[in-house]
Amino acid sequence: MHKAITSNLPAPSVPLNWAVTAPTDGQILYTAHLSIGEDGQFSDGTIEEQTRRTMENIKFSVEAAGGTMADITQCLIYLVDAADAPGMNSVYAEYFEGVLPNRATVVVAAILVPEAKVEIVAYAHIADNP
Repeated sequence: MHKAITSNLPAPSVPLNWAVTAPTDGQILYTAHLSIGEDGQFSDGTIEEQTRRTMENIKFSVEAAGGTMADITQCLIYLVDAADAPGMNSVYAEYFEGVLPNRATVVVAAILVPEAKVEIVAYAHIADNP
């Protein structure tokens, strides 16, 4: 299980930890997702809808690798509009309990899929299953 590292920095006001450590056994999962439906088509909608679909895709990938959302140690979030951060944050926070992943959120000019409002890259440390 990973743990949050505390320092002299104040607690973040958004759902993240400044630093997270993980044990060295197991595997590291690298995954990146957009709001793609199970039919393989882009699923347009509000920032909340796109974030939920994206987070569900991340959850599917982590679980398929034998892990859970609690195994995610870092996320990189790309938004095309800074005004979407509160809506993204509200949905993102629903997917984590306890130690939150370290996170960076950046605003970009565009995502390769023109209708995309958000893209999320996640790194997970998944311990070996006996």
